[in-house]
Amino acid sequence: MGGQYRITGDKYPRMRPPRRRGRLVAAVVASVAVLGLIGWGALQLIDVFTGGTEKTTAAGTKEDCRTRAATAPRGTALPKPGEITVNVYNATGRTGLAKDTADALKKRGFKIGDVGNASKDFDKKVKNAGLLLGPPSAQNTSLAVLGTQLAGAQQRTDATRKGPDLDLILGDTFKGLTQPTAANQALTALTAAKPTAPPQKSC
Repeated sequence: MGGQYRITGDKYPRMRPPRRRGRLVAAVVASVAVLGLIGWGALQLIDVFTGGTEKTTAAGTKEDCRTRAATAPRGTALPKPGEITVNVYNATGRTGLAKDTADALKKRGFKIGDVGNASKDFDKKVKNAGLLLGPPSAQNTSLAVLGTQLAGAQQRTDATRKGPDLDLILGDTFKGLTQPTAANQALTALTAAKPTAPPQKSC
């Protein structure tokens, strides 16, 4: 070549393209990401096939962290009528009502305690069919069972009561106990099995 483009000296420029460092860095980052995803997937598979993972509690012991079914019972454990003692009191002006009701409850399997007139705290003060009174432990158990025998009766608990006995205080609108067939159906529905809650993660 001549003129101003003449090459002089013994060194010549290299014609190969510059290194593409950007692509190399991107390839390394992608490889690391892929390896991380593979490792995470492996851990998930181990968790599935072993049923859970372990975690260390504050006491330093390992606790199995598995999916456990809820502890809700399939049915409600309720006492039978023969295990319930009922005191029957008459809060109305009609005579003989407490004794007749007590006899009817006895035929239905309940144990009968005291029978008589209601105390001054309740006499002429129960405006509905009746009042069922028991200790807090009787709520949703023996009170519920007795409640199947008298529709429309109010249920109440008293923390000062001692013992498991219940009081049935007959009120102004009381006309008789629930018919045996209907009472048995209500008792069956009360004790029917209930589905368990779905499994929950315990940790």
